[in-house]
Amino acid sequence: MVKIAIQGINGRMGQALCRLIAQRSDCTVVAGIDLNAQPDAVPPVYASLDEMPCVPDVLIDFSSPAATAKAVGYCAEHTLPVVVCTTGLDPETEQALQRLAGTTAVFKSANMSMGINLLAELARKAVQTLGLAYDIEVIEKHHHNKVDAPSGTALMLAEEMNEASGHMYEYVYDRHAVRKARDVHEMGLHAVRGGSIVGEHEILFCGPDEVITLSHSAASREVFANGAVNAAVFLAGKGPGFYSMKDMMRHE
Repeated sequence: MVKIAIQGINGRMGQALCRLIAQRSDCTVVAGIDLNAQPDAVPPVYASLDEMPCVPDVLIDFSSPAATAKAVGYCAEHTLPVVVCTTGLDPETEQALQRLAGTTAVFKSANMSMGINLLAELARKAVQTLGLAYDIEVIEKHHHNKVDAPSGTALMLAEEMNEASGHMYEYVYDRHAVRKARDVHEMGLHAVRGGSIVGEHEILFCGPDEVITLSHSAASREVFANGAVNAAVFLAGKGPGFYSMKDMMRHE
């Protein structure tokens, strides 16, 4: 039984995680971390990681960039494996996570959906097959409360395709002030924010007389929560290292 602590437990994703874990027999929530502390609740919720009376097997972080940065130090001190689901991290925190992976297991993905990660693999294949003859545009849509733009998932998809091409592309986020024809090495990234859209990502490969579209649409946050729980169970007992959805998909 994998003992899990959830940072951001009172948020929508934290609550989704609790619902899913309650239905499983291979893991359990032993503590939550949230500013609204409820130490007498079940599971108990503490205001900080340092207040937890015991160290869990794995920490799932679905919080904020600032909270994630604080969690890195705790995980380093206690050699605690962590599944990082928070996006919009600054370069310093990203570097700290890389260092943390030298002493404990770190699982990080810009998107915890199995479908999105399959989409990334298909996009890599498309770039290798189509080459520069097809212009690439990435369009992502999210709810009006999402702060970072473009989304971490859109950037992940762009990075996967750019790596597959041998880093032949430059990202272009806004063309309104540029009056010139599209360069063959451009990859456009576009963000839409509105309503309660959970998450939609579309990749257009625009070639001579045809357009190929790869897309993924999340109907609920459960797909991300399910991926995070699977990642936590996968990570338990793993040695130091930086793990991703690719590792988990290969394992399965």
